[in-house]
Amino acid sequence: MKRILPHRAIIRLTGPDMLHLLGRTVTHSVDNWQTGEIRYGALLTPQGKVIADYLAMLALENIYLDVHVDAADDLEKRLKMFRMRNDVTIERLTDDVVTEGSWVDVRSPQMPHRAITPSGVSGIDMPEQEWHAARIAAGVPEWGSDYRAAEVFPTDINMDMMSGIDYKKGCFVGQEVASRMKRKGKIRKRTVKVTGEALEAGADIVAGTPIGSLTSVAGSVGLALIRTDRLAKAEQDGLTFTCNGASVTFELTEWQRAEVDSHIAEPAGE
Repeated sequence: MKRILPHRAIIRLTGPDMLHLLGRTVTHSVDNWQTGEIRYGALLTPQGKVIADYLAMLALENIYLDVHVDAADDLEKRLKMFRMRNDVTIERLTDDVVTEGSWVDVRSPQMPHRAITPSGVSGIDMPEQEWHAARIAAGVPEWGSDYRAAEVFPTDINMDMMSGIDYKKGCFVGQEVASRMKRKGKIRKRTVKVTGEALEAGADIVAGTPIGSLTSVAGSVGLALIRTDRLAKAEQDGLTFTCNGASVTFELTEWQRAEVDSHIAEPAGE
């Protein structure tokens, strides 16, 4: 039996203009999209912040949007608002669920593979603790745990590094802000993995002064939204990083390490 992934909802798009609708509104490309392929993306505010991110699954005649259940109503409403004269039907599915399956989550190979499954065929729910431990270990932030609507920019949650933004595609909502941040070249906020023995969601990570805060935790591993320029400066000064008075260690990917190092020659901004 397939296990049901927690806190997910499904929005289905059907009709000849379904690709056109997404192509002009959301962050990911719809070009050369193969049946059975998952793409990661989001709908942004005009100011460039994430309203809802999702995994989009292209089937033969439909696109399924796998989205956090608490963000689904807002995403559905806004897509219907942008639909205008496009020939596309947008509906929330209530008889199907997101389960473990064969579709690969493009954000990380460590994430559970997915499928859209009729609710009567699915098995037990995946325990929330197991789900959060898996995604935190994979370094994947989640709507509802690490951020909510209009709180973060896509780069804050590493969408640009998880194939979630196509900067070369045509216009999408919030594109001007997203593209300007890309052109500036220095991203100063990132979500990174942290390990330590006193981690607590919402707690500050401190190196003399706060450099960021924990957004979600599973045991001794957590995700934190940090200022990478302040992290670089603290490393350069030989400071110790702590959370709730206990030592913490950052587990940076290769690209995160390169971004932090790129700040060392610059003074930390505000």
